[in-house]
Amino acid sequence: MRNFIFQRGTRIVFGGGCVREYLASFAREYGPNVLLASGEGSVRHNGVYDEVCQTLRRAGKQVVEFPGIRPGPDYDTVQRGARLAREHQVDLVLGIGGGSVVDCCKATAMAAVYQGDLWADFWARQGVVDFQPLPVGLIPTTVGTGGLNGISVVNRALGIRTGRDYPKCDPRFILLDPAYTRSLSREQVIAGGFDALSRAMELYFAPPEGETVSDDLLGALMRGLIRDLRASSRDLQNSDARGDLMWAGTLAGDRLFRLGKRCGYPCRRAALQLMERTGHSRTDCLAVLQLAACRRSCEEQPARTARFARRVWDIPEEGRTEKALAHAGAEALEAFQLELGLPTRPEALGLEHADLLPQSVQSRNLWVYTA
Repeated sequence: MRNFIFQRGTRIVFGGGCVREYLASFAREYGPNVLLASGEGSVRHNGVYDEVCQTLRRAGKQVVEFPGIRPGPDYDTVQRGARLAREHQVDLVLGIGGGSVVDCCKATAMAAVYQGDLWADFWARQGVVDFQPLPVGLIPTTVGTGGLNGISVVNRALGIRTGRDYPKCDPRFILLDPAYTRSLSREQVIAGGFDALSRAMELYFAPPEGETVSDDLLGALMRGLIRDLRASSRDLQNSDARGDLMWAGTLAGDRLFRLGKRCGYPCRRAALQLMERTGHSRTDCLAVLQLAACRRSCEEQPARTARFARRVWDIPEEGRTEKALAHAGAEALEAFQLELGLPTRPEALGLEHADLLPQSVQSRNLWVYTA
């Protein structure tokens, strides 16, 4: 296992009604002006956004609205948020929504304070955050994005998407209320849950070789994600399963599971390329790529993939060879994807099998942690 330093500075509150119970007291720890970031989704129409606004205003806060964050998020939107933050002397950046809102809030917290070229110094390359970004709080409304660690930003002018991990941008608090996910469709639940599962799988199969504590933790996490995603997708009214999935999805984004690992999330990166190339959803592209990567691991990492079959899918050895057990694990993943209605073959994306993976994803050199 590689060397690492681990430090946590995020308070997480999970449970029904936690926003009403805790948001006001948490917000009082900061100054009067709150930048409230949101996307273009249902939070503006299902009462969630209004509830958060009212809670903040009752706590004596001035709410500066930052709406319209689109999937990405793009660097221009980050700059728009930074201008609002500076203009209104914002004391706290609070995001309510999914992954794009979460990423935009963290990047905006940096951009509002930094005086130099943020893209050149922190996104085009890995930088050193030697200043204090604005504090960030998060209220996720999806099951796959807890917002703990990492930031992804798109520079549409340059056609570049970059992911970095700056611990100083970690949220000061996260409020996870499963009730805020009630309006999610089955497709949205599957998209969020499978995204979290894919993240955990990529970490599990990343170097170093051999059995590690991280692999043990990831195996348990994947079992929980599969169980709760299956239950949530079958019954959207199953609030217990959806709540468990929300929490498991949050954990999947925690750098705790990356400790001692080397992983650049190649399938996630390639899914974005395929999405642009084929016009299919990110979830569909990710599903095909993840299964292809698992099948490749049967040949390149048979011992680890066999453990994946036993520990995650409960597949007994029953006289199977190590490689046969590994392939049984890949078949279990394929069956699960079909159960969810996700594609498993490149032909579903309009691709020949040889065209499926960009060269960088076919190579073992892809396992390099760059964020």
